[in-house]
Amino acid sequence: MAAPHVIGPELRPLASSAGPTYPPPAHPDRETVRFRPFLDPTMSDPWQRDQFPILRNKTYLNSCSLGALSLRSEEYLREFLDRWHSMGASAWYRHWLGRIEDLRGRVAAVHGAPAAQMALLPSTSVALSAVAEAVPTSGRNRVICTELDFPTLVYQWRTRPEIELVVLPSPDGVRIDLEQFADAVDERTLFVATSHVYFATGYIQDLEGLARIARDAGAYCLIDGYQGAGQVELDLPATGVDFYTSGPLKWLLGGPGLAYLYVRDEWVRSLEPRLVSWFAHRRQFDFDVSTFEPHEDARRFEMGTPALPTVHTALGGQEIVDQLGIPAIVKRNRELTDRLVERVLEEGMTLSIAPSDHRSSIVMIQHPDPSAAVRSLADRDIIVDYRPGHVRVSPHFYNTEDDVERFVAGMTG
Repeated sequence: MAAPHVIGPELRPLASSAGPTYPPPAHPDRETVRFRPFLDPTMSDPWQRDQFPILRNKTYLNSCSLGALSLRSEEYLREFLDRWHSMGASAWYRHWLGRIEDLRGRVAAVHGAPAAQMALLPSTSVALSAVAEAVPTSGRNRVICTELDFPTLVYQWRTRPEIELVVLPSPDGVRIDLEQFADAVDERTLFVATSHVYFATGYIQDLEGLARIARDAGAYCLIDGYQGAGQVELDLPATGVDFYTSGPLKWLLGGPGLAYLYVRDEWVRSLEPRLVSWFAHRRQFDFDVSTFEPHEDARRFEMGTPALPTVHTALGGQEIVDQLGIPAIVKRNRELTDRLVERVLEEGMTLSIAPSDHRSSIVMIQHPDPSAAVRSLADRDIIVDYRPGHVRVSPHFYNTEDDVERFVAGMTG
């Protein structure tokens, strides 16, 4: 195993208010491996593109499908593999459970929430199911979604015959107005369940407004934030939303296999999930099957052993996001997105785009054959994606104005 590196004090893991309850380490001299500082302030590029190997030979503008993998994440993953080889199962108690709590603390902070309100789950689909099975219906059966939401969110309710599902139509293919939610919600409503950022338009919804509409009707506000976390600033307790799902796959640069669930403080202890696991037990290492006592915090929603490789890659990506800071990332992404929009319009292309005050880093360009366009760009080492009728481009902080120009040239050449 490689010798430990040293990490700067600015990268020490955030303290978690909900530390794990597990047996003491097998050895009292628990090893703490620290990494070298990975962002070099002396370099001319403040966004440290050298951290992301894919940028060496690709123009990568597809972060809303999959964030680029960093050397930082790769180093964490190598640490995980080394410990698996050298320690086997004892790595759980001496290291891996601690890594889970390191990640939880950082993830909670980027959501503006205490660690006690954050659960780690395998996917957004699992998180949605956990929430749906935990809330008391109190005679309510109406759920409000929209046609712009990612299908996973809508499917959660589509298969439940007891649910009256209302799918709000978009007036322009880009947004849903708050008034539409207000008009659809009534005393039968159980959930207002919708997206923070629409995956196929980039429109940022008003979380405070959605939460207020739900709360005034006595309903829950459930937000799919997978396209939000990492590219917008978050203070979830201040918004009033009850539940918010996100994860490391996209803008948080951690890869697939993990999701995050924020639970509003008043529901953390009062709701008792029916989909449970041994990780959700207050004393999981007692292995007592005579009773089930849920954790006093959001861990009561967790669904068993997390994907440890992703925990490690997610921790690496999260540390980069933390050191750069979400405000700086939002500012940089806005600069790149504005430049992209400007250049696309100059070349006569047509956009399906949100107004400036609701715009994220997802840019949708209308195209008669978007699949063919994406394949043609890939042949030139320009990586974007497509959705029905559109080429989808999503710059992130590690992109440059030159990346934008290469994309535009590829679309017009």
